[in-house]
Amino acid sequence: MDVMQTQDVGECDFNFSEEEEQSQSTWGRLFPLGSSFVALDLTGDEYSFGRGETCDISFSTQQAKSHQCFQAYSKVHFKLTRKNTGTGVHVFLEDTSSNGTFVNGEKVGKGKKQVLNNNDEIALAMKKNKAYVFMDLEANEDANLPVELTEKYTLTRVLGRGACGEVRLAFSKGSCEKFACKIISKKKFSVGGKHQINLASQVMGEVKILKALKHPCIIGIEDVIDSDDTLYILLELVEGGELFDKVVSIEKYSEDTAKMLFFQMATAIKYLHDQGITHRDLKPENILLATDELETLIKVTDFGLSKFVDAGSMMKTFCGTPTYLAPEILVTAGSGAYTKAIDCWSLGVILFIMLSGYPPFSDERTDMDLPKQIMGGHYSFPNKYWKDVSETAIDLMKKMMVVDPKSRITFAEVLDHPWLKDDDMRVKANKLMYPNSDGMAPPAQLSVSKRKAPSEANSNDEPSTKRMSSTDTTTPPETPSP
Repeated sequence: MDVMQTQDVGECDFNFSEEEEQSQSTWGRLFPLGSSFVALDLTGDEYSFGRGETCDISFSTQQAKSHQCFQAYSKVHFKLTRKNTGTGVHVFLEDTSSNGTFVNGEKVGKGKKQVLNNNDEIALAMKKNKAYVFMDLEANEDANLPVELTEKYTLTRVLGRGACGEVRLAFSKGSCEKFACKIISKKKFSVGGKHQINLASQVMGEVKILKALKHPCIIGIEDVIDSDDTLYILLELVEGGELFDKVVSIEKYSEDTAKMLFFQMATAIKYLHDQGITHRDLKPENILLATDELETLIKVTDFGLSKFVDAGSMMKTFCGTPTYLAPEILVTAGSGAYTKAIDCWSLGVILFIMLSGYPPFSDERTDMDLPKQIMGGHYSFPNKYWKDVSETAIDLMKKMMVVDPKSRITFAEVLDHPWLKDDDMRVKANKLMYPNSDGMAPPAQLSVSKRKAPSEANSNDEPSTKRMSSTDTTTPPETPSP
């Protein structure tokens, strides 16, 4: 069973000069994905890797020997061979291990070979123990990247794609520190539904605001590189995966764990709202987990720039499964002016899924299509699925998923709701958010008056019993995740 976490990259001497970048003798590079591995320029035609002292690349450092997977490595774990064949020059990985060598999460198999392609990931002994990402210098796929980017970072594999663009894994030159690089074509920017070319100053102004954000549950922006037609945003990389995938794998969270994770989300979104920023695209794919543990720090990503993406494009992103969209967006087909209340609805849907394992609205219902369910607020909490969830938690979701945005609870009120007045939970969450603290909250939350719970005319609506699956969304994951 795979339980290994991807290790953080440590500092490494991997600073390439201009001559090295252009050297024809270096045909490939291995970038380290784990702290017990080091970067390597590939110049020869064959390399062996393993814990044996006779290997070309021996995992014999003290750091490698202290790694929990060290004993699972074979003396010769895998080999890389570069060959000139009838179809051109190819790089082959041969798995010579007992416990497996994985390429992009798939086991090669002892004695078998696989062609290695540019940006492939190599893992050892278990698929989560990622060792290297392979870069084929002869592929030259990044010839058109701006020099301002390539002189500071090396871009490797694609981590995901979404409405705002592509996300790739990036390594800082000199330190090998990892980042997620979001690549956004300016052709996607628009105002009033019409594409504009002269939005660079507006977008850069927005990015400057986003870069200034400082919150432990908000993905940090490390760097921004602006070219004529593309924006490159270097983001903090979080490697615990997406909340969406976690719910799929565990089916649902316990109420205590869901509360602790939700509290972090709510504080993060309130922080954004206090800065005048509406997320607009809250969904489990945009909630990232710092670790694979159930109780972990969360990071909200993919916010802010969505206001510059054409509304029609955003609607198409949710075509068929607008599960997390607020009713007011569907009513106006994405062309209206919305308040930050849309984030409250979306986070209410996320909480519903975390506690039950299925969405509140489903295209499986035969009596009502999905948009009508959302626009009418037709959801329910049947005892069969909700008997172990407290009435207080259900009350909070009802107040968040109110069809009329003017009557919807605010995030200040969410944080003041009785369900989140749990001192033990807050201490635990604050220790994750502020590890150097004693678990006491940062500045006290503003106490607010309470709203009356909206009446629910749909309490007898039968839900879909369909659990979350990896096909429940039409947008590719972004995370980078990672």
